[in-house]
Amino acid sequence: MAEQQTYNVAIVGATGAVGQKIKKILEDKQFPVKQLKLLSSARSAGKEETFNGETIIVEEAAPESFEGVDIALFSAGGSISKQLAPEAVKRGAVVVDNTSAFRMDKDVPLVVPEVNPEDIAEHQGIIANPNCSTIQMVAALKPIKDAFGIGKIIVSTYQAVSGAGNAAVEELYEQSKDYLEGNEVNAEILPVKGDKKHFPIAFNALPQIDVFGDNGFTFEEMKMINETKKIMHDEALNVAATCVRLPFATSHAESVYIEVDQEDLNVTDIWKTLEAADGVILQDNPEEQEYPTPQSAQDKEEVFVGRVRKDLDNPKGFHLWVVSDNLLKGAAWNTVQIAQTLVERGGLKK
Repeated sequence: MAEQQTYNVAIVGATGAVGQKIKKILEDKQFPVKQLKLLSSARSAGKEETFNGETIIVEEAAPESFEGVDIALFSAGGSISKQLAPEAVKRGAVVVDNTSAFRMDKDVPLVVPEVNPEDIAEHQGIIANPNCSTIQMVAALKPIKDAFGIGKIIVSTYQAVSGAGNAAVEELYEQSKDYLEGNEVNAEILPVKGDKKHFPIAFNALPQIDVFGDNGFTFEEMKMINETKKIMHDEALNVAATCVRLPFATSHAESVYIEVDQEDLNVTDIWKTLEAADGVILQDNPEEQEYPTPQSAQDKEEVFVGRVRKDLDNPKGFHLWVVSDNLLKGAAWNTVQIAQTLVERGGLKK
């Protein structure tokens, strides 16, 4: 039997929350790693990490770090990706980027492997991982769109604090403690660390994720709108989003309204389509109060769907509740899935 081909892999942002999960998934899934490089900022360089029982010293990411690397998995922020991803490609690596740096670049495939794996073949060295809230929505909706057509999507998100980073989660915990003890609650990070004002997230809801654009939508909302059209290959698709941060640590939830192209569908038709979909688990039994929640989806790779209802006024309208772990399917797991698909489809060949 032929020996399995192995690959030199680099993780950029290796000490961050998503980078750590990428490393664990590579190990758990037995990804064919020949040598693993762990790259980070200068601040984290020198730390010791383990992978497959071996100790690896974290290195500061630099252009020369990618010499001999076959696959580079980036999750260190858009500015780092813009700076170093082209350098990795120059040195022969294929980059899977988990930031917004290249998502809307016309020459960069934006991929959810259950939805549009064929787009990987079009890469010119960089493949983009979509926004976490987009990933779970399109994973649930693409099978429905393929089966029945979809002309309109309206989504309201209920997003976990970990989407804003580890420091935001710590601030949530500190604020919760101060609130319950009757102390002053300080806010320094959310809704956006670099914006003018900050509000407590503990026992609160913040209808702002990322900064506002001139059209009144936030950048997070526009990511969902534009990325959905690109992934679905449908610029005529009507998409609207309202993105809200809620005070829990992990897993995003979404209330999604769709309008299909057929009037004669019922809930059972949608159920059957979702049950047959890759990477989607239907949890929908109202009589037994069975539906997904952020807690029940935590640490799981799949996208969970429940509360499927036909709209009471529009015969083409349906409502769905979609939940997934934003750090796994929304980030680390989708990144590794792209790398797996890249290898399986021979996308590393120059």
